[in-house]
Amino acid sequence: MSLSREQAIHTSTILTEALPYIQKFTGSTLVIKFGGNAMVDEALKRGFARDIVLMKLVGLNPVVVPDLLVDQ
Repeated sequence: MSLSREQAIHTSTILTEALPYIQKFTGSTLVIKFGGNAMVDEALKRGFARDIVLMKLVGLNPVVVPDLLVDQ
C-alpha cells in the first residue's frame, strides 16, 4: 500500500494524537461491538478489520462482539 503525501501526513497526525491513549491502554482488553452498516458494507468491513489489526499491533487486546439485532 502506497500513501500519498497528504495521506501520510494525515495518518501521522492521527497517530500522534492517539499515542497518549495507546500508551495508557496498552495491554488492556477492549470490547468492540461490530454491527449496523459495518456488517453489510464491504468498505466498512475492511476499515473495521484494519482498525482491529492496528489495535492489536500497538498492544491493545480487542474483543469483537457481533450485534445480533441487525436486520439482514
